[in-house]
Amino acid sequence: MEKTKSVSGTCVCGKVNVKASAMKTHLGACHCSTCRKWSAGPFLSVECGTDVTIESKEYLKVFDSSAWAERGFCGNCGTNLFYHLKEADMYSVSAELFNESELEFDHQVFIDEKPNYYSFSNKTKDMTGAEVFAAHAPKE
Repeated sequence: MEKTKSVSGTCVCGKVNVKASAMKTHLGACHCSTCRKWSAGPFLSVECGTDVTIESKEYLKVFDSSAWAERGFCGNCGTNLFYHLKEADMYSVSAELFNESELEFDHQVFIDEKPNYYSFSNKTKDMTGAEVFAAHAPKE
């Protein structure tokens, strides 16, 4: 079973607090064009499952980035907070919110959209966009 831990963290200004009871300790990078535009680089996140609590919701701003997902950010300071799969109610939260140093960088998604001007030296499991959609498509 994959290791998880209970964590909490805030945006840059501290107005939005995010708590997750089962954050996985494996960090991933998403290189899709939307994440790169949203984050000015790859979105580095940790999977936090469905048990995520967001306090100070008056500062939380959410926008639909696709038919199946939404992204959250602080309306005061602009910090990117999470990527949320609506149907599965699964959260990938910005890894830097939690100030955790014991994370293992082990996967990259949408590797086929990664630009050539950067790369990570870590050995990771890499998935193309097509592989991500095939692995996470709803089963009929």
